[in-house]
Amino acid sequence: MTRRGRIVLIGVPVVLLAVFLLSLSGLFNSPAKASDSAADLAVTPTVTVTVQAGQSLWTIAGAVASDRDARDVVADIVQLNNLPAATVLPGQQLFVPTH
Repeated sequence: MTRRGRIVLIGVPVVLLAVFLLSLSGLFNSPAKASDSAADLAVTPTVTVTVQAGQSLWTIAGAVASDRDARDVVADIVQLNNLPAATVLPGQQLFVPTH
């Protein structure tokens, strides 16, 4: 048997086995589900705020949830509104958590 034949005869099954093992490891290491049923999900209470000239997410977070850490509120606003950055424009409407 030629060298190329041995490589094909041994290499192809080894590569297929490696692909199979990697796919199994991805299956067993996949992230957990957020919840098993819709009853376990909670709705975040929000209000809609229109950004005024001179306002930032920090000022909005401080005005709406002064009892919480502003960094957490800003992060929640960014996540709720799918903002690419923590910058806002006057007239922009945002969902802001009230809890």
